[in-house]
Order: sequence, then C-alpha cells, then structure tokens
Amino acid sequence: MGKVTGFLEIDRRDRRYAPAADRIRHYKEFLIPLSEEATRDQAARCMNCGIPYCHNGCPVNNQIPDWNDLVYRADWQEASRNLHSTNNFPEFTGRVCPAPCEASCTLNLSDSPVTIKTIECTIVDRAWEEGWIKPEVPQSRTGKKIAVIGSGPAGLACAQQLARAGHEVHVYEKNHKAGGLLRYGIPDFKMEKRHIDRRIVQMEAEGVAFHYGVNVGVDLTVDDLLAQYDAVALAGGAEKPRDLAIPGRDLAGVHFAMDFLPQQNRRVGKEQIGSNEPILATGKHVVVIGGGDTGSDCIGTSVRQGALSVTQLEIMPKPPEKENKLLTWPNWPLKMRTSSSHEEGAERDFSVNSVSFEGENGHVRALKCVRVDGGFKPVEGSEFELKADLVLLAMGFVSPVPEGLLKALGVTLDNRGNVAADTLSYKSTKEKVFACGDMRRGQSLVVWAIREGRQAAHSIDKYLMGETTLPR
Repeated sequence: MGKVTGFLEIDRRDRRYAPAADRIRHYKEFLIPLSEEATRDQAARCMNCGIPYCHNGCPVNNQIPDWNDLVYRADWQEASRNLHSTNNFPEFTGRVCPAPCEASCTLNLSDSPVTIKTIECTIVDRAWEEGWIKPEVPQSRTGKKIAVIGSGPAGLACAQQLARAGHEVHVYEKNHKAGGLLRYGIPDFKMEKRHIDRRIVQMEAEGVAFHYGVNVGVDLTVDDLLAQYDAVALAGGAEKPRDLAIPGRDLAGVHFAMDFLPQQNRRVGKEQIGSNEPILATGKHVVVIGGGDTGSDCIGTSVRQGALSVTQLEIMPKPPEKENKLLTWPNWPLKMRTSSSHEEGAERDFSVNSVSFEGENGHVRALKCVRVDGGFKPVEGSEFELKADLVLLAMGFVSPVPEGLLKALGVTLDNRGNVAADTLSYKSTKEKVFACGDMRRGQSLVVWAIREGRQAAHSIDKYLMGETTLPR
C-alpha cells in the first residue's frame, strides 16, 4: 500500500470548480486539477483493504489500490498501464462517472473516501501529456471482419479490444462524428470532445475503420450487413425517451432533453444543428422535468444560454442529506446530490407531479403542477403554476428504438424493450449478432457501457476463434 498511516494523517482533498460567475460564460471544462504533490498525498490515503470494496463498486473492476500505490510512489507510467488494463478510456470516466467506487471505499464510512475519480483522471491526463498512450497495433491479423453498430463508449471499447485481437473492425455511426451520447449528450463543460477525438485517432492507427453518416438498417441493409461480416455487435444507445402524456404536450416549446442538448453540443463543435428548429433557453423561463444527470445537464446548458430562470422538478420525494451507512455501504446510496449545474442557479422542487401544459398562441407559457404524497397521490389544495417558456423532458429513456435496425434483424427483445442477451455470451437470438451497452441493459452509465463493450469483445473473439486472450 501507499503510506501505512496516510488515511490517519491526510485529509480528503478533491478538485475544485472554477467560480460559477466565470464558468457559466463558456462551455469549457472548469475543474481545477490538484498538483502532483497533492494527488500523491491523496493516493497515500488508500488503506489497501483486505477486501477492497472499491473493486466491486467499479463496474470495470479497476485495480484501484494498485494504482493508488503506484501514484504514491510516483511511478506514473506503470499506474497508467495498470489503469488501462481494465479501462480503455479512463479520461471519460475520470470526468463523467459518478464514482460508485468512492461510495464503496472503506473510508466512506467516515464520509472521507479516497479521491479515486480524481486520481484516475490525473493518471490518464499525465499519460497523454507524457506521450505514453500510443496505438497498440496487433502483431498479426485473423482475417475476420466485425461490424460494430454505434460509436458510444460501449461500441468504442468493443471495437478497440477486437482490433487489438487482430480482427478487421468497422464501426458504423449515424452521426457525423464518433462518440454517441459522449459527444452529443454530455455537455462540453463536463467533458470536452477533444478527449474523444484523440482516442479516435489512436483507434484508427490500430486499424479500426469508422463509417459516419450511415444509419444501419436504412442506408445499409441488414442483409448486406450480415453478408459482409463474420460477427455484428449492436452497441447503440437506449434512445427512446420517456414521454409525458398530459394535456398541452403538443404545444411549441415542450421538448425532449435529447433534442435540446445535442443542438448545443453541435454548436460548440461547429457542426450544423440540422433541419430541426433551434431550441434555445435565452431569455426564457425554463422548467426541467426530471431530477437525474440529464436534467442537471439541461440546467447548466440553459444557464449558459442566458435563461431568465431555471426550475427542476422531480416526482420523487427529496432524498436525505446523508445516507445511513450501516444500511447502505458499500452500495450506492440514495441521498441528496448537488451538481455543479445546480450550484449555477436553479430552483429544485421535489414530490411534484406535472398536470398540464398551458399555452398561448400555440406556445407553452406555464406548467400546472400538484404536490404528491409518498404514494404519488395528489395532495388536496397543493396545486400551483410555474412560468414556462421552455419545458425540457429529462425523465430518462425506456429502451432502444425498435423501428429500423432491430426490427429488420428480427432479434428478440426483453420485457423492457432491450435486445435480449445474457452477460456471459452477449449473444442475441440472431446468429452471429451480439449486443452490449445501453442497447442490451437499458439506460446506464458510461462506465457500465465500457465494461459491456469489453466483455462483448471477449465473447465475440472467443466465438470467432474458439479461444481468446482478451480480458472480461
């Protein structure tokens, strides 16, 4: 381990945010990194527990105590090698992962977990700066061709692993650039897209071919796809949003979050926003319905666009400020979480159900609401109304879009509408077709997508070659 008494002598210290008054003026990342000395001190706090629960908390099973010790000893290059042995893209997770590993840390019993996410991000950023991250070109080729549909974190992880095993890998992406929701859903102030771009350069050097602007099932038929490739990995997203079927839903100004967020990301990336009507929060009273990460992203984007006010509504009751450790640890706890976007200027309200959208001249102008009890039943006399010139629906996603590719392939869907495939083989019910990430498990985290992409690559390699050296 690092310093044997480090956790007793050194207080937890994490990255800070730039002041809100400064950061809301731009779309760049605003986390202030720790110094090398401070990062090494934080790594020294790792207790190297007999049972490292952080391993279980981390979906990709990062060897956290190992690289904490390496950082403490200033062996940054070996720390990077260790980190990349379990995670293809730690710069993604080091920025946007909610860090379930920290919730599982033994030191979280005293509310002072090791700053695992910050150390992870520092390792990989240092590795890029030092030039340690290079293409890993396979020594030989297998002659097998694989198509990966979707270039989000699951598709990228799957493609990179398969390319390194010597296969010819082709990634199909319906948008003009790779990244999926990493690029078009997560705002640049949380993760700048240069991090994706340099990974694409690395993967192309490793032999991965990217095909942009191709909607498989429409631009490329399923028959042609299956005829050209020895295996197909379905790694698209769960893109069917949860709707809110209440009176006034058809009014102008009521939009899904994933119609709003990609437009701004495309503006920042200097892409055309397409033929759709521009959705802007500038000078408007904005109401965000949904209390998760997507809702938080809508808040930060609306504030930067110059909204007059932003209110976030959640039908669930307000969670406790602190969890009961003895009941929840080492699992992910339900508790009140305040994001950087919340701090930038948003009102949050809980136990609120939306009743109807009220409009004027065909455009939304207000939202009628009612408070609900613990059983989600309306509380008599609690009705109220909010000004609303723009309403963003951020209530999550229910499944992949079944029309098009999935219907044409004829794969079986589970009872939630996801592609049916288990977590051992990742095989769908269609011969040589595999599924991973959100398309298989439903809406989830970037780190879970990376895990599933890696594990699907393991299964595909074994299916094609009879054996595999790829890790699960």
